[in-house]
Amino acid sequence: MTFGDVLGFALRALRGHRLRSGLSLLGVAVGVGSVVLLTSLGEGARLFVTAEFRSLGSNLLILLPGKAETSGGVPTAGGTTHDLTLDDLDAVARSVPSVARIAPLVFATVEAEAGPRKRDAIVAGTTWELKAVRGIPLVAGTYLPSWKGGNPPRVCVLGHLSARELFGGTAALGQFVRVGGERYRVVGVTGPRGVTVGLRLDDMIHVPAPHVLRMLDRRGVFRALVEVRSAGEVDAARRGVIRVLSDRHGEEDVTVFTQDSLVAGLSSILGILTAALGAIAAISLAVAGIGIMNVMLVSVTERTREIGLLKAVGVTSGQVRRVFLFESALLSSTGGLLGLLLGGAAVVVFRAVWPSFPAQPPAWAVVAASSVALLVGVLFGLLPASRAARLDPIDALSRGGA
Repeated sequence: MTFGDVLGFALRALRGHRLRSGLSLLGVAVGVGSVVLLTSLGEGARLFVTAEFRSLGSNLLILLPGKAETSGGVPTAGGTTHDLTLDDLDAVARSVPSVARIAPLVFATVEAEAGPRKRDAIVAGTTWELKAVRGIPLVAGTYLPSWKGGNPPRVCVLGHLSARELFGGTAALGQFVRVGGERYRVVGVTGPRGVTVGLRLDDMIHVPAPHVLRMLDRRGVFRALVEVRSAGEVDAARRGVIRVLSDRHGEEDVTVFTQDSLVAGLSSILGILTAALGAIAAISLAVAGIGIMNVMLVSVTERTREIGLLKAVGVTSGQVRRVFLFESALLSSTGGLLGLLLGGAAVVVFRAVWPSFPAQPPAWAVVAASSVALLVGVLFGLLPASRAARLDPIDALSRGGA
């Protein structure tokens, strides 16, 4: 029996029961398409998040209060008895030569008012140095001014969406806005910046850090961005920051992240998440495999006489087994190909609706989904194929004739 004969038998059998074959094929296609779509979303999340952190720059350190927990994954800041204060950051700036500038960050969600207009807003408490550290664009006015001591001027910089919602078509510069119950004069408006690490930057209101610390009744900032003079001095700057703060606090109770450590940790975690999503979607392939096995068992029962005739004319049991295995594999692999097309189309539609999200199927997921689809067809086709191969030709002809 040649390959052409095997292919002919398989195609005739599948065409003879179009609906049954189509439903089995669709089950595999849905499983493969789900794997492609879900792993594309997981891979897109990994690419999106790592790109966000890479955009911070290779010469940037992120300083957090609390000693890093090293239990695995992305390091996270643990508990601390010492606040990370503005005085601490000033000491670092004075004592570590490789540090170019430091921008503290402390956040609060408050109500902002301008006349009759009100809105909830995220207030970012920081200093004038954040503009240079993060490259903040301005469409009007200036950024926060510098100041000496702990009593900065009551001024603020609005994100352009906050300015539009609070002042409508009126120019915001020079106007006054109440932020957390306190009155601030608007000195600048930032340009469009989008979303980064889950924060809508265009909605933010920038206020001198001491004012936000007083709003929250706390001494320490949430974190600080440390700009190093060059990428080659990052390790030296990191050691210097830890040394200065350890001397001030009497213990090493801060965490300093580099861009590489953050990106590597996040990429690893999101890669595992992507694989988990693919594995969950692959469960539907097992269900589809059970469907294929049922279809093939019914096919063996219906074609008992045909199997008897094949054996009567000299076709061996091994050849009969190959016919049914090929039929099962053809069904699952065709479904797998259709699933790749459906999953790819779903990803194209997703990217058309959300163009900023880099959803794309990882190569390993495409190869794995296709291979598993074929493997499912072979594995779940073994039982029906073996049953067909074991049929006695005389018994098969007599039962088929009845």
